[in-house]
Amino acid sequence: MFIRPLKLTQHVDVQGKENAPVLVLLHSLGTDLHLWDLQMPRLIERYRVIRLDIRGHGLSAIDAIKFSMSDLADDVIAALDYLHIDTFYVAGVSIGGTIAQWLGYRIPKRVLGMIIVDTALVNAAPPALWRARAEDVFQHGIEHLEMGILSKWVTPKFLDSPYADGMKQMLRRTTVEAFAGCSYAIADTDLTNMNIPDIRAVVVRGSEDQLTPPDYAQRLARKRKAQLHTLEGAAHLPNFEQPEALTNEIISFIEVDKKQ
Repeated sequence: MFIRPLKLTQHVDVQGKENAPVLVLLHSLGTDLHLWDLQMPRLIERYRVIRLDIRGHGLSAIDAIKFSMSDLADDVIAALDYLHIDTFYVAGVSIGGTIAQWLGYRIPKRVLGMIIVDTALVNAAPPALWRARAEDVFQHGIEHLEMGILSKWVTPKFLDSPYADGMKQMLRRTTVEAFAGCSYAIADTDLTNMNIPDIRAVVVRGSEDQLTPPDYAQRLARKRKAQLHTLEGAAHLPNFEQPEALTNEIISFIEVDKKQ
């Protein structure tokens, strides 16, 4: 569906039983809500699942105004308010995991738990690199960077798969304004000293993830008072490389929480 709870039109997908626990899924920079396709069949059996294209990705709109990580969180909050969602679990990959943490900061009483995948309190790459990449994308577009980006998203053996081709197409249709804007937002974000309330969480990292070093994931887990789980054989975006393992992480986290 397409909604406009704020000034920008958002593309939102809602599936599952209306009376089931709500699970919000947030994708990474340069992909879209289809990053979660292989998780959906099992998740919608148990939960009301809400996927959003973040601004300028997939089918969601964007304007030329600079935005922050807080603005991206506001987009999610506005969509949830529009859909009359009170409490929810949230799973986010990469920048989606950062947005999830912002939701915990902004609306802590509504977030039941967080599954934070391949992200950190602060990005491992220095802010100057992200700002330089934003300027590069503004001047030259995204396509000349795609193989370098894709090689970090998945392991080498997965690069020739149809799903890797699908990820490349997601990247190509991401707007320049979105990719550059998110790059600036990442450069300006450091959650190390942010006082996020004590919300139950699990931190998940692909064993081959070059963009989230182990010590960065460990620091995040300590900050969130969370367990750190490793997905073997996955790089930065495990959704297609290790789909069942990632789905198991989400379901086991929520089901344990429901039993407590």
